[in-house]
Amino acid sequence: MMRGMPKHYRHLNQKERDQLAIWRSQGHSLRAIARCLHRDPSTVLRELRRNGLQAGAYLPHKAQERSVKRWRSTHQRERLSDPEIRGYVQAKLQARWSPELIAGRLQRERPEKRISHEAIYQWIYTEAPELSLYLARKHKKRRWRNYRKGTGGKYIIPRWVSIHKRPEAANSRRQWGHWEADTMVDGYRRAGIQVLVERKARYACLTKLVPLNAWAMREALSRRLAEFPPRFRKSLTYDNGSENVEHEKINQALGTRSYFCDPYQSWQRGTVENTIGIARQLVPKKTDLTKVSVEMLQVVERWLNTRPKKCLDYRTPEEAFKAAGVALAP
Repeated sequence: MMRGMPKHYRHLNQKERDQLAIWRSQGHSLRAIARCLHRDPSTVLRELRRNGLQAGAYLPHKAQERSVKRWRSTHQRERLSDPEIRGYVQAKLQARWSPELIAGRLQRERPEKRISHEAIYQWIYTEAPELSLYLARKHKKRRWRNYRKGTGGKYIIPRWVSIHKRPEAANSRRQWGHWEADTMVDGYRRAGIQVLVERKARYACLTKLVPLNAWAMREALSRRLAEFPPRFRKSLTYDNGSENVEHEKINQALGTRSYFCDPYQSWQRGTVENTIGIARQLVPKKTDLTKVSVEMLQVVERWLNTRPKKCLDYRTPEEAFKAAGVALAP
């Protein structure tokens, strides 16, 4: 074996494939090319056989595409890896149950074996396409939903009041005490982070929600807002998520008013959306929120509130709140 050869096999990268194509077109031998690439000759030969064209030509960009495609196909995470769940899903699909019905019924019968309907759809279209015949709306390929503007959840939230009826003092940020609320979630939805932001000062409060439901949302909001004087808790603006259905109880406890943005118009709560985007720098989207500690959230909250903002003339939200007479915890 030549000196400097790697101990473990690794595929050629794009730069090496480009160089291989050049040297091959110049008539260099495989051993000479392998020596220049610091590779074993068998690696170069395997590359030409696996990623070259049938006519014998070797195009580096096509070779790279084939290699990436092969890697992705062999590194996909298996859906419904539990044989018992897979058998249950298959039997119910053949009984013409929808994935939503299957997921809901399985959770009722076997709570420890729960699975989402989205995972069932993904399993069907990637690993068991023959079962798509049993779907009410079957397609050769998965068609992603195209959400449209509509009435959304305002009919399931009691005493829903449109954001368009919010006081002008809140819209213009002239008055203290108007807040926006939202939740950060991960792909598992076993936990969430409630993000509460005051519109004028952009002061943020982060609270972990376990479980992620309306009760936890209400308890966290009530507890965090109770830390502030009455003149700093006037209104709350929400989206139309089911976790906000208990907003009236919050109003009764704190003397606030509730407003809801239009369905699928999250930009109407731009303050909290922007804050979540900033917080994602420390809590990326792929983070398992069940593993995020309270201490970590306190670090993120502190970082957000001590971060200068151009809209505050480069003051921090904490400084803006203190200047307004709010005694903040150290």
